[in-house]
Amino acid sequence: MTMTTNARSNRTVLTCTCEGTMVPDEGALTRAGCGGAGSVTQLCRANLDHFRAALAKGLPVTVACTQEAPLFSEIAADEAPDVALSFANIRETAGWTAEAKASGPKMAAMIAAAAVTPAPFGVTTLESNGVALILGRDEVAIDAAAALADQLDITVLMQPGAKLSPPRQTRFPVLQGRIRSATGHLGEFTLSVDDYAVPAPSSRETLKFGAGRNGATSRADLIVDLTGGQPLFAAHDLRPGYLRADPKDPRAVAEVIAKAGQMVGQFDKPVFIDFLADLCAHSRNGITGCTRCLSLCPTGAITPDGDSVQIDPAICAGCGQCAAACPTGAASYALPDVTTVAARLRAALKAWYAAGAKTAPVVLLHDADHGEPLINAAGRYGRGLPAHVIPLGLNEITQAGPEVMAAAFAYGAGGVALLGRAQPKHDLDGLNASIDLVAGIAAAMGHGPVTLIETDDPDALEAALADLAVAPAPATPSGFLPPADKRGLLVMAFAEMNRAAPTPAAVLPLAKGAPFGSVTVDTDACTLCQACTGVCPAGALLDNPETPMLRFTESACVQCGLCAATCPENAITLTPQLDFAAWDTPRQILHEEPPFCCTICGTAFATRSGIARIQSRLADHWMFRGEDGAQRLNVLTMCENCRVEEIVKQGFDPHDDSTRKVRTRADYLPGDKDRGKT
Repeated sequence: MTMTTNARSNRTVLTCTCEGTMVPDEGALTRAGCGGAGSVTQLCRANLDHFRAALAKGLPVTVACTQEAPLFSEIAADEAPDVALSFANIRETAGWTAEAKASGPKMAAMIAAAAVTPAPFGVTTLESNGVALILGRDEVAIDAAAALADQLDITVLMQPGAKLSPPRQTRFPVLQGRIRSATGHLGEFTLSVDDYAVPAPSSRETLKFGAGRNGATSRADLIVDLTGGQPLFAAHDLRPGYLRADPKDPRAVAEVIAKAGQMVGQFDKPVFIDFLADLCAHSRNGITGCTRCLSLCPTGAITPDGDSVQIDPAICAGCGQCAAACPTGAASYALPDVTTVAARLRAALKAWYAAGAKTAPVVLLHDADHGEPLINAAGRYGRGLPAHVIPLGLNEITQAGPEVMAAAFAYGAGGVALLGRAQPKHDLDGLNASIDLVAGIAAAMGHGPVTLIETDDPDALEAALADLAVAPAPATPSGFLPPADKRGLLVMAFAEMNRAAPTPAAVLPLAKGAPFGSVTVDTDACTLCQACTGVCPAGALLDNPETPMLRFTESACVQCGLCAATCPENAITLTPQLDFAAWDTPRQILHEEPPFCCTICGTAFATRSGIARIQSRLADHWMFRGEDGAQRLNVLTMCENCRVEEIVKQGFDPHDDSTRKVRTRADYLPGDKDRGKT
């Protein structure tokens, strides 16, 4: 064991040889500030007093063991509840590998990353009173209902045409119907039912139902679907309270029955996404802009809500694709938040190089449910991870957006790999888009690859990681502190990625849909009406209150397209790109004009192009023709006050008989003298 107080982080770090099965690299850990001299072989048993001694110091403690985390947490809760405790797994990832002797920098990196405390996250409470609707097509549904009748308030809804024996005693309602639509979640399901009918109590050989009616409504806390047909919900496995099994699979049916019997009471569910509606670029003034999240959500938890969208935390399954794709930072992941992920990358790569590594590592992003067991299996039964691969756990790999991958390269990673399932739980369109974006930019800058490894086989994982090239260490990796806001991190990560690149780029063209780009204005068409600045959700387009001017901050532009869609003159076009020189010019002037001054009092009130455009469009109108019309057209060159005075002087009435007759009902109906005439 190593027990040292890290002067740089004011933290106590504990390592162990795990009964001599691994040897922490004391030199590398010491250089990185994560270790020191001395060792024990059994921190969790015979040498538990060393852990208690560390707690007594009152400093934060990092234990380089996750297997016995429950034991250490229990002791800490009893003896030092105020001491911050964190855990790092350096055994299966570094100590139990074929390259263990070269894994010292990796051990230091993982210990340093584990010390970063994640931000807290919220929870939402789902409440189920046990009102269950069982959907079926045969006796399997009846048997399931009988098994759950003592635990839940059961209603069975059979598909029309089902052949059932009448019950000897009615323990629960058995109805007929076909589901037209379903919405909701655990505790709040609402279903629309067609062909709804109740059974006849006189049914003898088979259950007979009366005449069906459409549009019936059913409400339930949970749904058990044993029809074997089309699921009621997209990504149905992720919908809380919706349980489904093939009625031909007795084992699957038994598992569903067991789960359903436990779904009574209150259940806390993490709020995976923090959402700020003010930053959302979905819509303005009825014009649609960004729809990235709407097209990516596998569960349908995101719906339009006026100028923004809304995310139902009860339905959200936490895939994180919306947050990864959100260009403004309106949606950001909370478990852990993106700032924590970036801070862990920074700590890990800083410790990697401080430990004396001469090559750049590959950062392996993985989830807890699939990736962690796979990595552990490789360490226990195979060759384990290569020494240059640093695993970093996330809740879901799909939460890793471009800012996370770019930050890894900026901090000195030689490559980024993501470990996914052989058969993903949902579409990876958002993740693939992020990978394509960052991979193309990284290649242009001379960074390493971004790789998606989709496998459930530890041997295949080892082979894929072994194929990843070892890159030389960058000359000057970045050490920037990650900003608290997601958009700020996105911009800074790419800027620092370019600064630390082997071949920095000036301008890189990007594909449509990228979160960066420029706005080009046709100055001949633009009248500086400022409609675009009014709808820009990111503040990239700005006016100047002192003079007619349109200014642009390229690093803030999210390419939502609202400005182009709103412009009445069609003067705006978008160009997705990375222009780092433009990023260094916070406010470019896209168009400016001298103000147009009132021809009477000299007050500035408009732009010359704006007045000219209005006059040209009204020139053919009947009110502005002829000599009098020219005078009225000249009124448009006056400010508001002078315009009113001039109109009063002219005595112009658009409704008098000499200008335009207002038609009435009498113009269209014959008078008394015309009655009876054709």
